[in-house]
Amino acid sequence: MSKEAQIPFHVLIPAAGSGTRTGAGIPKQYKKVAGKALLRHTIEKFVSIQGLKTLRVIIDPSHILLYKEAVEGLDLPPPVMGAATRKQSVYNGIASFKANEQDDLVLIHDAARPFVSEDSIKTLLTEMQKSPAATLAAPVADTLVDAEYKVVDRDTVNAVQTPQAFKISLLKRAHEQFRNDDKFTDDAGLVAAIGEPITLVAGSRENFKVTTAEDMVMAEKILTASRETRTGFGYDVHAFDPTPAEKIRLGGIDIPYSKKLLGHSDADVILHALTDALLGCIGEGDIGQIFPPSDQKWKNADSAIFITEAVKRVKAKDGQIIHADITLIAEEPKIGPHREKMIARIAELLGIAPNRVGLKATTSEGLGFTGRKEGMVAQAVASVTLPV
Repeated sequence: MSKEAQIPFHVLIPAAGSGTRTGAGIPKQYKKVAGKALLRHTIEKFVSIQGLKTLRVIIDPSHILLYKEAVEGLDLPPPVMGAATRKQSVYNGIASFKANEQDDLVLIHDAARPFVSEDSIKTLLTEMQKSPAATLAAPVADTLVDAEYKVVDRDTVNAVQTPQAFKISLLKRAHEQFRNDDKFTDDAGLVAAIGEPITLVAGSRENFKVTTAEDMVMAEKILTASRETRTGFGYDVHAFDPTPAEKIRLGGIDIPYSKKLLGHSDADVILHALTDALLGCIGEGDIGQIFPPSDQKWKNADSAIFITEAVKRVKAKDGQIIHADITLIAEEPKIGPHREKMIARIAELLGIAPNRVGLKATTSEGLGFTGRKEGMVAQAVASVTLPV
């Protein structure tokens, strides 16, 4: 790992805004893009960089449920509660640092800039070894004019971006000096106003801020292009237990029937096939390898455990489950009356909408062991998107 990547630093991400200009219906930072909240894409740009001490997100208290969904599975400190303006919210974030952290570096980064590169972040950190404050900035390519079409020399201006980097004590002092002045649109402007120089670090035009509906469409295209879709297939078969029963477990629910399936676990043939399909998407073997029937731990186990583990493994690879389709092959029982409930349960286990789950049943026209009502077969196909 390079020296630049080992400089210790903190990150504050202001995410308390309403983000209405994208027309997303919910604040833009929580709008899902390529399967994940925009905010999560942004956070993930920092969490793997060596030297990160803490990453704190500043949120509107009314967005707490949206926030929890967006960062599920990430190891982050509790969010900082924001205020009426961005400036006030950032100050709340600064105030959350301890006294012994005042000489540390902090990066302030917009929640809606998910395309900042790791190289840009490291370059900014390196600059902070010799500068009191620095910000990413990109040259302007377009011709700039005022209302009277007087051309502004674009060689003399830059488009300011984030992250912006400061010593915590310096940024706190600037905020407190202008506590009641909300004319500043960024933190570097505050620090410059108290007489400290701001170093401009070359950024990239790719590090744009998602602001409008058009930006959101562009972000979707960029992030989707960096992922691929994989498909996995699962197959499972179980014989009927000759012992009379009152119910059978299928698709994660119990339905009335005079027989149950034989198996080390609950023998849910649908969930077993689906587990294998998910594991196939990520190349992680099959259900028998992960949950061997020789292990008494899984005797009579609820097969929801198997699906949950498969989903966890998909997410650990930054995968997003987008669809599942299952076919049950059996003469009986009829699953039509229970189909919607099964779909709802499967969708719940996968963390996707019910309309992304297909569930069909067919017979084998009296042929073979299923035709003789000796058991059941389930086939499942799952589709998952993963980083390229």
